[in-house]
Amino acid sequence: MRAFVVFCKKEFLESWRTYRAVILAAVFVVFGLMSPLTAKLLPDLLNGTDMGGGIILHMPAPTALDSWTQFFKNIGQMGMLVLVIVFCGIMAYEFSRGTLVNILCKGVRRSVVVLAKLATAAVIWTLAYLLALGVTYGYTVYFWGSKPLPHALLAFAAPWAFGLLLIALMILGGICFKTFYGSLLLTGGSLIIMGLINLIPKAAKYNPLSLDAGTLSLLTRQKVPADFIPALIICAALIAALTATSVALFNKSQL
Repeated sequence: MRAFVVFCKKEFLESWRTYRAVILAAVFVVFGLMSPLTAKLLPDLLNGTDMGGGIILHMPAPTALDSWTQFFKNIGQMGMLVLVIVFCGIMAYEFSRGTLVNILCKGVRRSVVVLAKLATAAVIWTLAYLLALGVTYGYTVYFWGSKPLPHALLAFAAPWAFGLLLIALMILGGICFKTFYGSLLLTGGSLIIMGLINLIPKAAKYNPLSLDAGTLSLLTRQKVPADFIPALIICAALIAALTATSVALFNKSQL
């Protein structure tokens, strides 16, 4: 346990010195600001626009739901892309720089390395996500007032869980290929496969990809929690399986 704590401290310090945590937090704060501001200002900017042929664009008055729509869009698309870019080399760079040799020679177990990297990346991702969520919530309440959101806990927890899945994929990719691009390839390939699975209507309910942005439908009452629970369970199982596989492969890997 002591080795785990020490290695976590080392990871947090490295994330701070390499600006990994700062960049992720800053970008997600921007996303948090963009969501309500876009929802508030865009209709005013586009309203009355002449589309040609005598057609004048009339935009409806923005609502709090428009702000949350922008939030899920920003986090589900650009947010996840930034997460992948920031953490894709979390394991691969250790192989390329050879920094793990001295650490492992001091008696640190390889499983500790994998679990500590997963834990620190998960904490940084969680804090960045909560920053974006908090900023969006604050400005949404400021512009439109506080209104209850149905199934809010599951709706907002689902994209966070999907982000953890991406982190687990990136760690496994780094161990398998030992390069940044190999990690990116495994993560991107997995997303493509999940996207293809999502084309099958009956399979979409069990696909973790539906957690990324699909839970907006919970806030609009178009779907109920039971529609996403299977995907959430499978997402958690995949994170555990990917982590166990990463540990097993890293134990057999040559540095």
